[in-house]
Amino acid sequence: MSNPDGSERAGQSNYDSSEEKDWAAVKALFDNSKTTKKPRPPKPSNAVTIAVSSRTLFNMIKERKVFEEEGLERYVAHQLELEDQPFPPGVSFPFVKALMNVNARLRDLYPDSEELFDIVLMTNNHAQVGVRLINSINHYDLTIERFCMTGGESPIGYLKAYMTNLYLSKDSMKVQEAIEEGIAAATMFTGDSENELSDTQLRVAFDGDAVLFSDESEIIVKEHGLDTFFKHEKEFENKPLAQGPLKCFLEALGKLQRKFYAKNQRINCPIRTYLVTARSAASAGARVLKTLRSWGLEVDEALFLAGAPKGPLLQKIKPHIFFDDQMFHIEGAQELGTIAAHVPYGIGQKYHKGKRIETSDAEKK
Repeated sequence: MSNPDGSERAGQSNYDSSEEKDWAAVKALFDNSKTTKKPRPPKPSNAVTIAVSSRTLFNMIKERKVFEEEGLERYVAHQLELEDQPFPPGVSFPFVKALMNVNARLRDLYPDSEELFDIVLMTNNHAQVGVRLINSINHYDLTIERFCMTGGESPIGYLKAYMTNLYLSKDSMKVQEAIEEGIAAATMFTGDSENELSDTQLRVAFDGDAVLFSDESEIIVKEHGLDTFFKHEKEFENKPLAQGPLKCFLEALGKLQRKFYAKNQRINCPIRTYLVTARSAASAGARVLKTLRSWGLEVDEALFLAGAPKGPLLQKIKPHIFFDDQMFHIEGAQELGTIAAHVPYGIGQKYHKGKRIETSDAEKK
């Protein structure tokens, strides 16, 4: 009698062996090519994969208007007519450029390493639009080799197949779907003004509760008030918080940071991370820092604002992206020019500016 488990292992082994051969062939093609200066894409299982939608990478507001007012056929025809005209940069464009800079630094230090950022264009655009997207990517010399164009269908089902570590979109419903699938995701918003961002250092700012951590403590604040929250955090100071939807992305950033530290590049590391939280430091900060320590993670800067607005601090940090679960913090960041990304997770989605949203109001949003 055959052994099913043995057959499964043999099948997986054959698959892994075949995959290794495929990637070895890709490596050889790029390494031996004399006609391209583009670096070869890293093997997905080794990379930190960032999936961006076409509407975050490029400004497609005019094209969106054509689609909504004139329909799909006219939209596709419009894209074909303008095929050789590159799209203007979109909200995630500076973030993508910063990822590419980190990759360049990593390749200098580790020429053969595949522990790099891999940027994937994830879009429900029709394949006919692909040529204009490719032309735009080449126009700006972006290193994006992997595409997923689903022709009107949701691309969310492909995120796991692409081994996605972070998904950025303009579509809040798709972002919600991704989070429900256990994938770090956020809806991007452009700042009302434009801050000058670093072109040598990737800066990523995170809220704490319901972003890096679960919303367990935020539930206590919302339902029982600050005094009960402070008492709870003191009582459970040494019990790590559960992880939130963006913890895995901070972990991925930390993994790449340590590659620079290993080469004595901590001071000149091209990745810098920030915790920007409304928590008070003395009353509720220790549990947060101890949780990060228990995970083997760190942030470069921790800013405890004790309920003060986040916008002015973010204006000083100038992050390429700031993640928060509450829209009033997103709006405050936007007003002062920060590129912000909403994480639709946890009890905060039921509140706005501290007040519970009634069901009828929630349905209107």
